[in-house]
Amino acid sequence: MSRVRGAGRAFVGWWTSPVPLARVAVLRAAIYLFLLYDIFMLTDDVIPMAHSPEFYQPKWLGRELPLPDPTVPLAQTLQIVLIIGSLIAATGFLPRIAGWTVAVAYFEWMILSQGYGYVSHDHLAFMVAVVVLPTIGRARFTDRGSSEGAGWAFRCIQVATIATYFFSAVVKWVRSGSPATWANGAVFIWALVRRGSDLFRWTTDYPWLLQIAQWGLLIIEFLSPVVLFLRRRALYLAVVVFVGFHLMTYLALGIHFLPTVVCWLAFLPLERLVDAARRGIGTLRSSRPATAG
Repeated sequence: MSRVRGAGRAFVGWWTSPVPLARVAVLRAAIYLFLLYDIFMLTDDVIPMAHSPEFYQPKWLGRELPLPDPTVPLAQTLQIVLIIGSLIAATGFLPRIAGWTVAVAYFEWMILSQGYGYVSHDHLAFMVAVVVLPTIGRARFTDRGSSEGAGWAFRCIQVATIATYFFSAVVKWVRSGSPATWANGAVFIWALVRRGSDLFRWTTDYPWLLQIAQWGLLIIEFLSPVVLFLRRRALYLAVVVFVGFHLMTYLALGIHFLPTVVCWLAFLPLERLVDAARRGIGTLRSSRPATAG
């Protein structure tokens, strides 16, 4: 029984490991400001597609929940709510009210966006972040304390980020029949021929190189849950590897995973940015010449 209790405490402790509130403030600002970029640049199809509601075919959540069908006034209202709410939430003012308002509006925005035949799974962790951040409450850049509630929210974002990769590998396995079938296939060659950049199109002359890359991708996707248990330099190296992968795919194919990349910030000691900003401001102030009285 004592072992069970110890394992239970360890499990709960892993999910609620305290996170500095200053880290929360930085991530919150990054998430909500990126949300504005998202609705204007990445999922900017909601309002245009609302002009053709007859083509709307909601996914499972859209069918099971009593959500309204797309209309232009609804889409425009959602956009206005998201703009105002995100700007307020990014400042940390009214974190719960503004945060939950944004979460509800963004959920409906994404349901509408994904109801026309395409599902952007790069938004999984980002949507989780928008939902869990309001649970933390007030957190200022100047706060020195930590919070277990913030730890839970950050852990949810981290798990969702890793799930994006791990279940991508599972889907490859299921759809191909085996991991080896996918890894030994011509997936990268097909992608490069179809939309590859001049910077990487030369690799199509070396199929063996692309197969090695496919095996490498599959391996790191299956091993991605290990990242959740890494610390310090090993963790930072893992973040560099995954973000570097997205940089390579963008340069090679023009495909980005920006919503997921932003969520990798949840793995980093963002509070150090606040300390660096303080030191920079202090240096600027001390370097100003004194004025004569």
